[in-house]
Amino acid sequence: MYHPFSVPETIKTSWYIFKKNFVTIIVYSVIAFILLIFLGILIELVISPETYGETMLFAIILLIVQAYSTLGLYKLIFTVIDSEYYEFEFKQVIPTFKMVISYLGAVFPIAFVVTNYNILVEFVEKHYSNFETVIKGAGDIAGLYIALRILFFITFIVDDHSGPIESFKQSFQLTKGYFLKILMILLVILVLIYLPAKTSQYYPLVSLIIIFTYPFVNIILAVTYRKLIYSHQDVDDDLTETH
Repeated sequence: MYHPFSVPETIKTSWYIFKKNFVTIIVYSVIAFILLIFLGILIELVISPETYGETMLFAIILLIVQAYSTLGLYKLIFTVIDSEYYEFEFKQVIPTFKMVISYLGAVFPIAFVVTNYNILVEFVEKHYSNFETVIKGAGDIAGLYIALRILFFITFIVDDHSGPIESFKQSFQLTKGYFLKILMILLVILVLIYLPAKTSQYYPLVSLIIIFTYPFVNIILAVTYRKLIYSHQDVDDDLTETH
């Protein structure tokens, strides 16, 4: 039957998927986490790039590896959702090269805008301090709005094989009319990320919780994406019917 989009139902479904596929998802997350840590240590302590060109090269390599791990996690999440009643193979969760290019094509513009916004804030703070509060306030509001509207670009890249520009447009369309509910989802995600990060400042071992919370928040995003699509299409909510 059709179910309108509901924040509590989305969290409940996400938790069900996380519990049902806990070992598979955690094993993947641990392997990806260890790989990224190992590469970071290898580049920083063993290779020790000295020139700007070397630093940029290894930064790009890390970004590509991170892209594969992030997209792979989403492919895994969608695979366990869609393969509820049949077995799936490991090769199904390996991102395609096109997905990685699309992901990088979307991330680089976002990083460019964020970097230049921070430069602008520093410039205003130094030369026009009277306008600092206004600029930061307007920038934060605009940034939050845009972040909410493009929140699902990765899910479209993975699930719909969309390009970077197309994924942004699709995310804008998907979130239309659901701003407040998506804001509530984002607040839940921020709490799940912020609390372990803040607590780990006093108890470093708590940082290991991120291995569990990171995949869970991405499951929430994937489930939200699917449920929003069902709501827009007025079709049966298969995710809700799975538990």
